[in-house]
Amino acid sequence: MEFTRLATRDKALKINLDNGIYGSLAEIGAGQEVAAHFFKAGGASGTIAKTMSAYDMSFSDAIYGPEKSKRYVCQSRVEKMLNKEYRLLGARLPERAKTTRFFAFANTIEQINFNRTNDGHGWMGVRFQLTPESLPNECVIHVKMKDPNPRVQQMVIGTIGVNLIYSCFYYHDDMDTFIHSLLDGLTVHDVTVDFFMISGPDFEDVDNRLMSLKLVRMGLSKATMFGPDGKVLLPADVLYKKNILVLRGRFRPITHVNVDMLERSYEQFKSEPDVEEDNIVTIAELTLSNLRVSENNQKNEKDFLDRVDLLCSLGHTVLISNYSEYYRLTNFLSRYTRGRKIGVALGVYNLEYIFNEEYYSHLKGGIMEAFGFLFGRNIKLYVYPSLHREHLENHELITGKDIDMDTKLRKLYEFLEESGKIENLEGCKTEHLHIISDHVLEMIKSGDERWEEMVPGLVVEAIKRNCLFDYPCSLEEKYLIEQRKREDNRARQRAMMKVK
Repeated sequence: MEFTRLATRDKALKINLDNGIYGSLAEIGAGQEVAAHFFKAGGASGTIAKTMSAYDMSFSDAIYGPEKSKRYVCQSRVEKMLNKEYRLLGARLPERAKTTRFFAFANTIEQINFNRTNDGHGWMGVRFQLTPESLPNECVIHVKMKDPNPRVQQMVIGTIGVNLIYSCFYYHDDMDTFIHSLLDGLTVHDVTVDFFMISGPDFEDVDNRLMSLKLVRMGLSKATMFGPDGKVLLPADVLYKKNILVLRGRFRPITHVNVDMLERSYEQFKSEPDVEEDNIVTIAELTLSNLRVSENNQKNEKDFLDRVDLLCSLGHTVLISNYSEYYRLTNFLSRYTRGRKIGVALGVYNLEYIFNEEYYSHLKGGIMEAFGFLFGRNIKLYVYPSLHREHLENHELITGKDIDMDTKLRKLYEFLEESGKIENLEGCKTEHLHIISDHVLEMIKSGDERWEEMVPGLVVEAIKRNCLFDYPCSLEEKYLIEQRKREDNRARQRAMMKVK
C-alpha cells in the first residue's frame, strides 16, 4: 500500500508503463475523459488496445444490443459494454494471452445538461485479470456528480475512472484502500459513490454488503440499500416515484415492538387517499450513528451486517444511511419520490426528540428550517405509543399528545396534527410495550431464555443458528458458523460471475 497517494496523471503513467496490463476503454457520455488521461500521461501504446465512444443510440444498440428499459445510463448497459469489449480482447489478441493481464473499462454517463434540469450521474466498471490466462474479475460502481459545472463533471469522470482502474490492479489486496482511493484527487463535494460491486475468482471472500457499508462509513456515500434477498441495490432505482414507508431503529435485535410498529403504520399508510398500495416500498433504516465505535471496527461492521441479515430474512428492504436527523433522512428520500407520499413510523420518545429545539441549534433557521424539510414534501409521521418512562410498573400509556414540550411548540404540534402531518397509530399491541431491546440483549448474553418470547420466531432461530449478539456458543460452533458464511459468500460470488 502506498503511503503517498499518486496524482491522476501519475496513476495513468504507472499503468501505461506496466507491460503486463493491456486493454480497451469504451465511454458513452461526457467525452472520453478516462482515455484522455492515459493518452496525455505518455506511453499509452503499451496499455491501450482500443478506445471508442458510441454516442448515437442507434450505433450503441448495433454494437451492444438494445435495452428493454430504453435507458442507456444503467447498470445493464455498462455490463453489456464490458462483456463485448472484454471478449474482443481475447478473440483478437490471442498471442498476448500468456503474458498479459487484459482489462476492459466502460462507462455510460449522463452529464448535467445546458439548462441544468437533470442530475449528473453514471455507471462505470472494469473487467480485469490479475494473472494472465485467468478468469476475469469485475468491479462496477455508480457515481453522482455534485458540482453543477459541466467541465468539472467531465474532470470528475476522468479522475474517478483512472482511480477505479488503478485500484483494481494495485489495491486489490486491501479493500479499505481500494474504496477510499476512488476519491483520490476529488472530494465528496465533487462526486459520491452510492453503489459498489466486485466479483470474480480473486474476490470470492469479499462481501459486497460490507463494501457498501464501507462506502457510507468512509464518507463516499450517504446511504446504501439491500433487498430482501440481501443483494446491494441502488436507492434511485428502488425508490423512484414510490410511496415510501420507513422505520428507523437499531434493531438489535428485532423485537415484537418493531414488527407491530411496521404493521400498524403500514395499515394506516396504505389507507391514505394519495397512496397506492401496490406502489409502496417499506424500508427498515439503520443510521450509521448506531454503528458502535471501538478498536475492533471489523467486529462492529459484522454486527451491523448481522442486523441487515435479520431484517432481510423477514422480507424487508434495508437502508443504511449517514443521516442522523430525521429531516435529513426524509429530504434524501424525497429526492426520488417525485411528490409521492412518505410515511415515517417512530416512537413517542423519538417524536419528543424531534420537537426539541436544541436538536437544531446548528441550523440558521432552527427548528422551523428543519420542519420545512420534515413536513413540507408530502411527509407524514405515524407515532407509536409507549409506556411512561417514570411509571413503567403502572403501565401508563402515552401517545404523541402526551409528550413534554414548550407551549409554543405545543401549538405547532397541534397545527401539524390537525393538518394531517402527524397521526397516532391505532390498534397497537400494547402488551409488547414492556419489551426493551437493551434488556433483550442482556438476556441473550446471559442465557436467560425469556428473550425468546420477545422476538419473532424466525429471529430466534437466526440468533441461535448464527450465535448473534453474543448468544452463548462454543468456539467450535463459532468457527463452523464463520466457515459456512464464507462458503455462502463464495457461492454468491460464483453465481454472479456465472450470470455474467
